[in-house]
Amino acid sequence: MAKTKENWNALNENERNIIENKGTEYPFSGAYNDFKEKGLYVCKRCEHPLYSSDAKFESGCGWPSFDTEITGNVKQILDADGRRVEILCNQCNGHLGHVFRGEMLTSKNTRHCVNSLSMLFVPNHREG
Repeated sequence: MAKTKENWNALNENERNIIENKGTEYPFSGAYNDFKEKGLYVCKRCEHPLYSSDAKFESGCGWPSFDTEITGNVKQILDADGRRVEILCNQCNGHLGHVFRGEMLTSKNTRHCVNSLSMLFVPNHREG
């Protein structure tokens, strides 16, 4: 399903700002913040599977939140500010957002805070 660098999806200016320049969309502005359909979220640039809708939850933070990624598909690195943990697509290194722990919002105690513009949604797709 994931694409190679030669055929990555074209990105508009806002998408490039987030995915390539590590920007952030405004809270409560993203298409997937209040989105509740079942399916799979994939990287907007390379279509690498990132999150199942089963892992999505309401956090109230203003961005789509997931308590777990598809194993091995999301990379975590220390952010340039040295305080947060950045999340990237493990296929193309596109910036997704940040991960936070210890908030007690779910039983997994983890929140992947993801920019809607970093993802595409594939309806009715089940992981596995």
